[in-house]
Amino acid sequence: MKKINTVKKNKEFTNIIKNGIYFKTKYFSLYKYNNNLNIYRIGISVGKKNGNAVIRNKIKRQLRNIADKYKNNYSKGEDYIIIVKKDYSVSFFNEINKDFGEAIIRINKKRSKTNEKTK
Repeated sequence: MKKINTVKKNKEFTNIIKNGIYFKTKYFSLYKYNNNLNIYRIGISVGKKNGNAVIRNKIKRQLRNIADKYKNNYSKGEDYIIIVKKDYSVSFFNEINKDFGEAIIRINKKRSKTNEKTK
């Protein structure tokens, strides 16, 4: 994943979570919001309840790897935020990979709140 394709600022995270649409799975919550840019961006949030810094960084590396596999499914001009739940385990990589793929497809089918307001 390129640096340009990441959401880093807390203000942006808050805005996406507050105003975007979401889809929740057993392991994470996925949020989507229109960014009015010509690129998609992804942000990952892993809380301290998931483990120490080594574990949290491993989770982020795994999710970046999974997110790269599904980069053809992202809509340009959208921000995606992944918030990892406490149930996330590093040992279930294949299950999480499958879960993420289904979540991306399902969230892209949902209509965004901004699209509904303009109609």
